[in-house]
Amino acid sequence: MGAPMANQTHQEAAVATLRLRRGEDRRLRAGHLWVYSNEVDTARTPLKGLEPGAPVLVLDHRGGVVGAGYANPRSLICARLVSHGRRLLDRRLLVERLRRALALRERLFPAPSYRLAFGEGDHLPGLVVDRYGETAVVQLTTAGMERMREAVVAALAEVAGVRHVLARNDTAVRALEGLARYVEPWLGEPPPVVLVEEDGAVFEVDPAAGQKTGWFYDQRANRRTAAALARGARVLDVFSYVGGFGIRAALAGAREVRCIDASEAALARLAANAERNGVAARVRAERADAFEALEALAAEGARFDLVILDPPALIKRARDCKAGLAAYRRLNALGMAVTAEGGFLVSCSCSHHLEEEALRRVVREAARTQGRAVQELAAAGQDMDHPVHPAMPETRYLKALFLRVI
Repeated sequence: MGAPMANQTHQEAAVATLRLRRGEDRRLRAGHLWVYSNEVDTARTPLKGLEPGAPVLVLDHRGGVVGAGYANPRSLICARLVSHGRRLLDRRLLVERLRRALALRERLFPAPSYRLAFGEGDHLPGLVVDRYGETAVVQLTTAGMERMREAVVAALAEVAGVRHVLARNDTAVRALEGLARYVEPWLGEPPPVVLVEEDGAVFEVDPAAGQKTGWFYDQRANRRTAAALARGARVLDVFSYVGGFGIRAALAGAREVRCIDASEAALARLAANAERNGVAARVRAERADAFEALEALAAEGARFDLVILDPPALIKRARDCKAGLAAYRRLNALGMAVTAEGGFLVSCSCSHHLEEEALRRVVREAARTQGRAVQELAAAGQDMDHPVHPAMPETRYLKALFLRVI
């Protein structure tokens, strides 16, 4: 660890240091929060001797402080910064950052339903929190934040006044940190069903077993935009989940909405949501593989005035890009094939490995293969409760292109 540096506090003196190779501090000094293992001077840093989640000071090759955070020698991202000074992660920092995050959400949204913490976007790497009124659903994705679980619960109760905290630590990304996957209550008895209100629509959400934390707050603004295109339309909602896009379209005046999803549980919840919102007569749910269903619809000559494609991430890792791009091309070509002349296509991607311009190329190729032309009406991303860190393109993951097909 070496001798304590000048101006170190007693706390810092007990903290390991992680020394970078020459020049590897530039990206971090520009604002990025991740340190990769190949950037570390392992001859001067006993990286493998660090405990997963251990606090560290990150130094440049000369010994100057670059930032403070926590380490995980088992991960390719071997350290994450919580400050670009000497400040380490503790309950006080959690409270301050959560207060700042809450102030933004309360300014943006009238009801306490939003993503309260968005990891690096809120300068809280490893922490995701979705709020459903008095219930907070938490995902800890790093060993460093896992060590802070009790402090996270206490900070949420203090800052947001939540009565229930549910851990949805079942995300696959935890395996990259060597962490177990589990779902369990951490505070109170979280309800099995919570309600989300969105522009007058009300949705039942299952926080313990639904996708992500039960709801996709990131698509809120895009659902509003799509609904504006739905009046009098025949709508096809592909990868519909519990009906966020489709039910919003029905409430906006769509004459018919067809929802396709592979999950029986999601479609059961969709049916309940359609009943709750008084649109069950115009919403039809179909359990099917999305690609197979689109192929069948295209073969029978079906056409829709509004087609929404909101797939799960088809490129989860950089090495999946080739296969994932092929899947996006196929999906968009099929979506375009069933879009009526002059109709609208909403093409989404939540793969951060697929940049917006790459999605635009996918759409152009799909139009060419289908002998169609498209007009781009809008390009959007995640809603404002998923703030983008300007030095971290990884935090800008959601893309949505609103297209007219002619």
